[in-house]
Formats: sequence, structure tokens, C-alpha cells
Amino acid sequence: MKKHYDMKVSGVCSRMVSFDIEDGIVKNVKFLGGCRGNTTGVASLAEGMPAEEIVKRLRGIQCRGNTSCPDQFSKAVEKALNEEA
Repeated sequence: MKKHYDMKVSGVCSRMVSFDIEDGIVKNVKFLGGCRGNTTGVASLAEGMPAEEIVKRLRGIQCRGNTSCPDQFSKAVEKALNEEA
């Protein structure tokens, strides 16, 4: 089953990340705002990856303010997974 998420992020340049989770796989990742090259790169690398792997790989990456767009994305994916449980 496919479910869509729009999650606000905080402490980073981007304002929101949207994505789908279908059968545990993350798809259609899009950041609103932020550094276009970085957010596009993260979205491209995350496409088709298991949601749990995204949390594992991206959690704790720091940019400024002890967080980053990848870290915020991992938190959004983790929150989505907890909502599904």
C-alpha cells in the first residue's frame, strides 16, 4: 500500500520534504527550499531505498545547528514509519 507524506522540517534551509512509502520503499522524494544541489542529490539517492535504511544512513548527519536536510529527512521517514506501525 502506498502512503504519501508531507513533513515540515526544522533547523535547516529547506521547509518541507514530501515522499511516498510503498511496501517499505521510499519514492517521489521532494524537498521544498534548501540548497537545490544537496536536496536533489539526497532525493535521488533515497529513491527506491528501504525506508529503514534511509533512517539508518542519514540520521545524525550535521550541517549547521546540529542537524541537516538529510538528518531532517531521516526523522521525517522515521515518523512516517511510526505512524504506519
